[in-house]
Amino acid sequence: MVDGVLLTEVFVTLFVIMDPVGTVPIFLSLTAGRSTAVSRRAAWQAVAVSFFVIAVFAFFGQQILEYLGISLPALQCAGGLLLLLVALELLTGNEQEPTAAVGTNVALVPLGTPLLAGPGAIVATMVFSRQVHSFPDFAAVALGVVLVHVCLWAAMRYSLPILRLIRESGVLLVTRIAGLLLSAIAVQLVADAVRAFIAGQG
Repeated sequence: MVDGVLLTEVFVTLFVIMDPVGTVPIFLSLTAGRSTAVSRRAAWQAVAVSFFVIAVFAFFGQQILEYLGISLPALQCAGGLLLLLVALELLTGNEQEPTAAVGTNVALVPLGTPLLAGPGAIVATMVFSRQVHSFPDFAAVALGVVLVHVCLWAAMRYSLPILRLIRESGVLLVTRIAGLLLSAIAVQLVADAVRAFIAGQG
């Protein structure tokens, strides 16, 4: 048995926060110039990393933060600053050369975390995990998380035909747009964290 209402709430909330459709341009820009096999591997690796991070924080998130003395706004601010660095690289075009030189696995950072498993998704999952009081509740939360990650994988996996369609100039345009959108997300995360600190929640 599964709690349908809780399942819908978990799925819709995480879908909006993690935004599978919105990850497509960022995924295309970060995997530009890589082979099809590498891009496909990056898609499932990013989803696997995201799922692992979300699962860990769902079970042990509150204990981890309390042990380290970290507040949720502090986690949110750190994720926002990291995303801002990535966004600036995308906007200035400086991400391609070092990535090729050192063979950075973008599936881990920034795709897997903090882009997919970011502060928003982590906090939302921790909140939902507190509502688990029975097996139907647990099944609803777990299934909601799994379904969202399936959507994330499908969005990135089938973005590859788009890459072949728009070619190099299109990738450059998508990269700049992705950098702009990602910078806005990062600034919003930091602003929300600052407001929480001012309100005495940090």
